Amino acid sequence: MAIRHFLQFKDLSRDELDYLFERTRWIKRQFKSYQQYWPLSDRTLVMIFEKASTRTRLSFEAGMQQLGGSAIYLNTRDSQLGRGEPVEDAAQVISRMSDLVMIRTFEQEIIERFAANSRVPVINGLTNEYHPCQILADIFTFIEHRGPIQGKTVAWIGDSNNVCNTLLQAAEVLDFNVHVSTPPGYEVEPERAGLYGHAHYEEFADPMEAARGADLVTTDVWTSMGFEAENEERMRDFADWQVDADMMKIAGKDAVFMHCLPAHRGEEVAAEVIDGPQSVVWDEAENRLHTQKALMEYLLLGKVE
Repeated sequence: MAIRHFLQFKDLSRDELDYLFERTRWIKRQFKSYQQYWPLSDRTLVMIFEKASTRTRLSFEAGMQQLGGSAIYLNTRDSQLGRGEPVEDAAQVISRMSDLVMIRTFEQEIIERFAANSRVPVINGLTNEYHPCQILADIFTFIEHRGPIQGKTVAWIGDSNNVCNTLLQAAEVLDFNVHVSTPPGYEVEPERAGLYGHAHYEEFADPMEAARGADLVTTDVWTSMGFEAENEERMRDFADWQVDADMMKIAGKDAVFMHCLPAHRGEEVAAEVIDGPQSVVWDEAENRLHTQKALMEYLLLGKVE
């Protein structure tokens, strides 16, 4: 089978994603009923971290073990990658000693260069530009709670960051709509987001109008990793972009709330929202585990009948 990578959300087609969501449902059901399922027995995942992580490391490491394989954690500070070894050289070596590589790093260019020199599939665990595994889990969570996402409206409130970019790609692939509301100066950059056009998203100056009638309201921290020096300025700029109870009231009648975590209650989201009845953030967090298991299985084995 030809090597497939998952570096951006649009690397997979709609048919492939539909398959992954169905596969996730089955894999999750096996997990919940304590049924052993080891399709990746004797396979090894290498996890390379340049950025700190909780959910990414836990979900990939636990997921690989639950599929019967093993996971090896590498931090760039503790390896030759942190001492100037070329990414291309590291990719040649690591991919000869493993079956799958997940990388959580800064610039997308780093992971693209690694994948270009890898003999095994490479998964984007997060870059400055994209977070495809997060959106994979988010969409599966929506499907679990509300059914197909096609034709639905998602309101993104806050910074046009890597999660937002990936959500916009997903809207193009899966045919749903995104209402984006950011403070002035933080708008979507279509080229950086890797978009084909504007058909699946609309920008709103007023976050309340972006959320009006939405089926899903979602946000992220105001200051992402790598932008800590801008924290005070961002606190001022984003002050009116909090997802609160009033915003959720004008969303759709059955709207759900998501957040990729970690969350700052009282900043990007009110406590009464994230801890309230419309919130599905804990299912969303858990589903990182299950969607990534389906993804790893698919990249290594293809479609399983």
